[in-house]
Amino acid sequence: MIQTLKLDRRAFLKGTAGATLALPVLEVMGKEVAENTPRRFCALYTANGMSLPHAKHGIDEWSWFPRAEKDGKFVFGKSTEAFEPFRNQLSFMGGLYHPNGPKSDPHVCSDMWLTGAPLQDPKRDVYNSVALDQIVAKHTKQFCRQPSLVMSVDAGVGFLSRTGTISYSLTGKPIPAENNPRQIFNRLFRADRTSMETQRKKLQNRIKLVDAVLEQAKSLNQKLGKSDREKMDQYLTSLSEVEERLVASEKWIDIPLKKQDHSHLNLDAHSESDPSEYYRTMFDLIALAFDADITRSIAFMLNREDGMGISDTFPIKLGINHTHHNLSHAQDKDGQLNFAKYDQFLTKQLVHFFNRLQGYKDNLGNVLDNTIVLYGSGASTTHLPENLPTLVAGGANMGLNHGQYWRNGKTKMSNVFLSILHSMGIEENIFADSTKTAAGGVFTKV
Repeated sequence: MIQTLKLDRRAFLKGTAGATLALPVLEVMGKEVAENTPRRFCALYTANGMSLPHAKHGIDEWSWFPRAEKDGKFVFGKSTEAFEPFRNQLSFMGGLYHPNGPKSDPHVCSDMWLTGAPLQDPKRDVYNSVALDQIVAKHTKQFCRQPSLVMSVDAGVGFLSRTGTISYSLTGKPIPAENNPRQIFNRLFRADRTSMETQRKKLQNRIKLVDAVLEQAKSLNQKLGKSDREKMDQYLTSLSEVEERLVASEKWIDIPLKKQDHSHLNLDAHSESDPSEYYRTMFDLIALAFDADITRSIAFMLNREDGMGISDTFPIKLGINHTHHNLSHAQDKDGQLNFAKYDQFLTKQLVHFFNRLQGYKDNLGNVLDNTIVLYGSGASTTHLPENLPTLVAGGANMGLNHGQYWRNGKTKMSNVFLSILHSMGIEENIFADSTKTAAGGVFTKV
């Protein structure tokens, strides 16, 4: 059955809501915003696993996970050595897994990465469960212009097991991702009453269309098929997200944004051109959004599973003569080496991101010190949903203890997620199938 349309029509009656709500917002939030340092979370997902070459090829130095130690410290592999300047601000985590992963289709890795949901046999009318970034958003949205920012290379939501987003709402619905730098910039940094009114009119028209479809189906005594029902649910979710962003922005319209330099942005970058320029522009937007405290929760899907989407061709554009998905299946030495070289490329994009975050100052330290960045994949190699490649960076002011390759046997990924929440001061008792926090090691405030 189609979900009941629950959009708040009062949003359309607010008129100059910004003016009327500015004072209460300042009264409620002023101390938090002015005196306290924000705690932020950013999830970065890459599909198809990481390069972990077979020992028989003799290229262990290209492993994504460290495979050597020197003077009591792990040695970066060639695909991750660009992280060296941030050694004391990041950690690798090994042995992590989602217990529901082995029961699932191997290509639902991205669907469940931030949720841990048992998607092998989803309940009727239930797509997923809530993603970690949306739990963070629930607890931080009162302090921000936008509850969260959801991005991907391909945009939209995709479909089950071939998703175009890694973020899921509190009710388990996929949240559409954005991929156009200029549109993201305009929404985040150029909101005004005129643009909001235009968006509101477009939203009203879309709601009218949905209402008409539902009414027509009712009048004709027809039921929508499963596929159409799922599409309508996703569309309704998208409309709800748009409205929530509008309402949030209205509350802040009379509160000036932090002054920033945007001159380095290339808003004409797009996903079908230079991959490096595109990724760096998207990361620049994330860093600016965090610095201006527009949102404290961001999810960015860097690649899509199973050879789907634009990102699958990125290696070819970089001079590697295979698609991303094909590289993940490579069993020969050259193929695995090329897969590692693409991991190397992604590492360099993250280094650019870390540099941006480190360059912006907070009340206490810099933005990287007050941001937990989670980077990883839902499979280790190809279809293996165990020992998930995971890197955690930042969060020095949230008690994270870095410079280590942490391993403690098989550990539920959800336990790490719970540790992230506690580090942020979000005292949830459980997340997904968590049983406890991942005490000690990287996370000290658990």
